[in-house]
Amino acid sequence: MVSQFVSSDDVPLLGNLDFAFPEGTHAIGRLDRDSEGLLLLTTDKKITRLIFSGENPHKRTYLVMLQNKMNDETFERLKEGVNIEIEKGQQYLAKPDSLFRITDPVSLYPWAVDVREKYPHTWLLITLTEGKYRQVRKMALAVRHRCLRLIRLRMEELTIEGIAPGGIKELDKKTFYHLAGLYE
Repeated sequence: MVSQFVSSDDVPLLGNLDFAFPEGTHAIGRLDRDSEGLLLLTTDKKITRLIFSGENPHKRTYLVMLQNKMNDETFERLKEGVNIEIEKGQQYLAKPDSLFRITDPVSLYPWAVDVREKYPHTWLLITLTEGKYRQVRKMALAVRHRCLRLIRLRMEELTIEGIAPGGIKELDKKTFYHLAGLYE
């Protein structure tokens, strides 16, 4: 599913979900078509501005499945930060806020079962305080690993826990602002 309501392409959209979205609903921090997980939707444009342009960085945590085994040297290199291209050849040092190897993601996240587990792979739990376009995928490629699966687990204290794929959980404004680490 594409994290938008309108597209000129014939793709599944948010509007296809069985939910009456209020007019003006938009995604905060969209997920690309090959990603999954937590997607925040709001009608409050102020929230988008506070999360992406505010003074305080907001943490985003991802569960990532990479092709092939990652050795210790490559893991440390990724942890220290790698240069990625962000715009028209401009380089950016992308450094995770935290990075951990996950040996058994299914015990933590039962829905993380993946048929590709029979092939060599590495699962990582990565937290960023920035959100450059396709950043996690670019970071993986910078250390010569292809991202097979990318699942956003949380943004600040907002998590996907208790929300089924394609499910929706409504929050009142006060609760949302608190969990998102926002202050009016």
